[in-house]
Amino acid sequence: MKAYSAQIIYRIKCDGISTEQYEEQWRLIFGTDTRDALFQARVVAKEEETTFVDRHGRTVAWELIAVKDIQEINTTHGSLLFSAVKEVEPIASPLWTEPETMQNKKADTWH
Repeated sequence: MKAYSAQIIYRIKCDGISTEQYEEQWRLIFGTDTRDALFQARVVAKEEETTFVDRHGRTVAWELIAVKDIQEINTTHGSLLFSAVKEVEPIASPLWTEPETMQNKKADTWH
């Protein structure tokens, strides 16, 4: 058996409301070859589909969209399984801090 990583995508539906919510999962799958691993990933993905009623009484469903990717992976100690680089926009100053000029004033002097 070989080890594979499978990227599985689900759509999250809530009582027919169009929320455009999706869940991306990465699963460890074992298979004899890539074709078998893809089959096994689909089996696992279908078994993980679920429907439940949330605390507000709405029916929520996780529906399988696809097994998006399947890659053979190295399972030795320390092997890289997933890495992501994210670029964020820095903000000049958090909104929850007071401006420098306001920090030095006492509340009774504000008008």
